[in-house]
Amino acid sequence: MKTISIVVPCYNEEENVEALYQAITGTFQKELPEYCYEIIFIDNDSKDRTRDIVRSLCKADQGVKGIFNAKNFGQFNSPYYAMLQSTGDATILMAADFQDPVEMIPKYVKEWESGYKIVIGIKKSSKENKIMYWLRSCYYKCIKKLSDVEQIEHFTGFGLYDAKFIKVMRELDDPTPFLRGIVAELGFRRKEVPYEQPKRRAGKTSNNFYRLYDAAMLSITSYTKVGLRIATIFGSICCFASMLVALIYLVLKLIYWDRFPAGTAPLLIGMFFLGSVQIFFIGLVGEYILTMNARIMKRPLVIEEERINFTSGKEYGPEEDMLLTAASMEDGNRDEI
Repeated sequence: MKTISIVVPCYNEEENVEALYQAITGTFQKELPEYCYEIIFIDNDSKDRTRDIVRSLCKADQGVKGIFNAKNFGQFNSPYYAMLQSTGDATILMAADFQDPVEMIPKYVKEWESGYKIVIGIKKSSKENKIMYWLRSCYYKCIKKLSDVEQIEHFTGFGLYDAKFIKVMRELDDPTPFLRGIVAELGFRRKEVPYEQPKRRAGKTSNNFYRLYDAAMLSITSYTKVGLRIATIFGSICCFASMLVALIYLVLKLIYWDRFPAGTAPLLIGMFFLGSVQIFFIGLVGEYILTMNARIMKRPLVIEEERINFTSGKEYGPEEDMLLTAASMEDGNRDEI
């Protein structure tokens, strides 16, 4: 029997984890009885009872596996790392809050069996905040125009990935992975399946302005050159315009030296304008440098504190030789890395 791995990143999802487990296993029993499942919950240092619930699920069902991070390693590294640990013939990444519909799993598997190595969900509509959906639409259109690489609109990472693509992900050894860009740039032939995003089932989202900004900047600095090009071009235009204005003022002052008061207003306006432009583009260049610095340091994606129900020889990822387990392994199902 083929195995489908389900990867579920978690952060303070105590109200959703068990319900999601029930929904996934129910879907396999009713619609995918010919497949085995592997459900990997990776917890990004939750502050609630999420880990306790995952432990109880792992104890009751050997098909459920748990990875507990030593700290919060961000919204990109944690799910990417968990996907590298999957052992199934295909891996499905989905959120724990039910905004990625469980009923999409059979649709993904059907398209995968028809030959597609990657099957992804595209949000054609959403029951979330209308303003946020509109802002995301603007962002996707903007990054699509700016990027040198094809970008996929309204794609969050929710989808099915064949084991061959997971192998490609392992070989990338990228310390700052952006899955959406990797799928667009390096992915195999894919199928896009539209869906409506439902509201969050329970709990409060951990997304905020900073997290959304971080995602946008990672996308821009990883897949576009336009920021640096705009800085160069705009700087050149401002320099030329400043020199032209200065020359005009000099000529006028020489011709009408006793009747043309230059004043300080143009000087101050020009200083503040050019100063603000410089600060903006220095910040933008800094974002590129931050991304480069993270890649140069080659830090591991995550550091594990504990893992449950993994068997020796089935842990994968570019960091498998670097990870250290921080907690003692009391459970017989937990393996040292």
